[in-house]
Amino acid sequence: MSTRTYEVRTYGCQMNVHDSERLAGLLEGAGYVRAPAGAQADVVVFNTCAVRENADNRLYGNLGHLRPVKTAHPGMQIAVGGCLAQKDRGEITRRAPWVDVVFGTHNLSALPVLLERARVEAEAQVEIAEALEVFPSTLPARRESAYSAWVSISVGCDNTCTFCIVPALRGREQDRPPGDVLAEVRALVEQGVLEVTLLGQNVNSYGRSFGDRYAFGALLRACGAVRGLERLRFTSPHPRDFTDDVIEAMAGTPAVCHSLHMPLQSGSDAVLRAMHRSYRQERYLGILRRVRAAMPDAAITTDIIVGFPGETEADFAQTLRVVAEARFAGAFTFQYSPRPGTPAATMPDQVPREVVQERYERLVALQESVSLAENRTMLGRRVEVLVAEGEGRKDGATGRRSGRARDGRLVHLAAGPEVRPGDVLTTAVTGAAPHHLVADGPPLEHRRTRAGDAWEAGTRLGTPGVLLGLPTLRQAGPTE
Repeated sequence: MSTRTYEVRTYGCQMNVHDSERLAGLLEGAGYVRAPAGAQADVVVFNTCAVRENADNRLYGNLGHLRPVKTAHPGMQIAVGGCLAQKDRGEITRRAPWVDVVFGTHNLSALPVLLERARVEAEAQVEIAEALEVFPSTLPARRESAYSAWVSISVGCDNTCTFCIVPALRGREQDRPPGDVLAEVRALVEQGVLEVTLLGQNVNSYGRSFGDRYAFGALLRACGAVRGLERLRFTSPHPRDFTDDVIEAMAGTPAVCHSLHMPLQSGSDAVLRAMHRSYRQERYLGILRRVRAAMPDAAITTDIIVGFPGETEADFAQTLRVVAEARFAGAFTFQYSPRPGTPAATMPDQVPREVVQERYERLVALQESVSLAENRTMLGRRVEVLVAEGEGRKDGATGRRSGRARDGRLVHLAAGPEVRPGDVLTTAVTGAAPHHLVADGPPLEHRRTRAGDAWEAGTRLGTPGVLLGLPTLRQAGPTE
């Protein structure tokens, strides 16, 4: 039998992206190969999200489109995993009986076995574990980047935000031992990775399971000391657990980027209380003041929900006030949508959709103006850019590439054909827009890297990803 091909389609947050790299690694370890671009895969895996209102419609719409494709390709298999699979379980095969495998967030490692069992038994396999079976970071990974990697430090969440279904689907928080995290970071750096992002639903509660409230600051310092690691990031923290020790670790560890994603959700104390967000406006703004006092160049981004049940115009005005004062470099803004199974879904005083839309448009307009003003402060400054693949744009006529500055800002820059993803350029900012910077002049410095070599070699071999990770034993928007 010829080698079977696979494709993984990912929806949702960075945790899902990270999980998809593990799923790809598992499939390749089982003998599958990634389907070439444009080719129909023998196995299509959906790694789903359940946070947004249209998650269900998006999944079932895509499954519907694949039904005739599967009919035309005997032997093709479809698998559905992730948060929506954990939530809907057998409902997926009821609504889409042509699906072969359904697996949850706690048993990623079962995918190859379930696919084989479905093929041999010629019937759908639905297997949802109620607790984590194998910590995902112990699984093999096919990482999409040779120069940047996610490293999970915890899974699950102990918070009780009334709008969020994640704790019910990913379970209670479990922390990895610091030594395991450090071992993975060291292995990645040895393989040429320049940038690591520490990942968790609430990274700065790391250490709670082993009784050390300062463990996350210590982990930042330890990872930042790994020789060869140039950039260290983390996402996402929670204002409740954010300590001055973390600020000190960020400011005092050269590898840690002065880039912070700090979810706000609302500027209204009344709405924060209804959300079960255990901080208030002044505490939140106080954290930002201390961050900027320690790191004046810090770029801070956030998440904001508009139209939470009971939100009044006065409440919304408080959100606008915080946005104006906080001067966020960028914000992920969302219109509240009720998710079945969350307390907020049954709260009284649901805000009419037209009101939510109007407030949302006002918030976006304000944040766009703030982002543009903040980005204009960068004009003329030198920035160090890690060149990325598939981010922003590449124009062959003008030699334009894109990448991220150390503070996380997207930069479109002038670059010749000798510049590869994974290389590092130093350049001067010549233009600004709300969502990116422009550097049209010639690079001031160009440093070729092992990561760029790995990307170039992978491209020549026709393999868009790089298999990385520990011998026994991967990028997006914020965790949700």
